[in-house]
Amino acid sequence: MKSFPQPLTAAEERYYMQKYTEGDLEAKHILIERNLRLVAYIVKKYQASPEDTEDLLSIGTIGLIKAVVTFNPDKSVRLATYAARCIENEILMYLRAKKKSSREISLYEPIGTDREGNEIQLFDVIETDEEDAHRKMELKEDIQTLYQRVESELSPRERMVLKMRYGLYNEDEYTQREIARQLGISRSYVSRIEKSAIEKLREYF
Repeated sequence: MKSFPQPLTAAEERYYMQKYTEGDLEAKHILIERNLRLVAYIVKKYQASPEDTEDLLSIGTIGLIKAVVTFNPDKSVRLATYAARCIENEILMYLRAKKKSSREISLYEPIGTDREGNEIQLFDVIETDEEDAHRKMELKEDIQTLYQRVESELSPRERMVLKMRYGLYNEDEYTQREIARQLGISRSYVSRIEKSAIEKLREYF
């Protein structure tokens, strides 16, 4: 870890976080760079996996960037503590998605053709698990409920923020800061709108 810069002291962290909230992008870069050692430390826990370390470092850095952008300095917690959770979550999501992707590829792998020349996939011949099918049906119903409640329970601004934040209706996903810039409001206000909307939807699940 000698190649990574030393972590910030608590005083330095407060200073650069304050500068960043005032719009200083250089302060943002410093907050990220001085926490890269934390990314490397967390990635070491997953080196037993077949994933390439460089890939995990990149994914972990994305989690770190998200942490810096969404961190609330008013909370009584250090950035590193919050960032550690974000980094680990990002890595775990990546590993789960990769595992799911490899499983899906194997299920839809062509294994031959039928008498009429149509391609046969592994998915076509395996027996569908009833419990798995039931879960898929429940997920489909939850998604339908989610979209119904988004339209019926949320305010126009809450709907807009959630659609942009999570890419609903196959739209692009945006960070809170990007949404704030587009809507002409502060990032903290975007965060409050997002939390309020999620709390309203949580009642139905």
